Amino acid sequence: MYVAMNRFRVNEGHEEAFENVWRNRNSSLAEMAGFRSFHLLKGPRDEEAKTTLYASHTIWESEQDFIDWTRSDNFRNAHKNAGNNKGMYAGHPNFEGFVAVVDE
Repeated sequence: MYVAMNRFRVNEGHEEAFENVWRNRNSSLAEMAGFRSFHLLKGPRDEEAKTTLYASHTIWESEQDFIDWTRSDNFRNAHKNAGNNKGMYAGHPNFEGFVAVVDE
């Protein structure tokens, strides 16, 4: 199992718009070999920075399945408008990938 996660810091006042981008996206993840599940997670608010932490979290059968997704037309189509949300993000997303050591 492979977990691919992007962490986003969303600026104050943009939380609802950010969530709606994910709710209303045209996802084709289910069409991809090895895809298991997707979650958008909302984390803590940073009062000082005036941001809210989010993580997109996909689970794949293998790291190679995830890599194949990132090289696919489905991936390019899913991300083609990613930069159109000016002021929404406090920096670039941070990617983290994990290979399962124990999977029960």
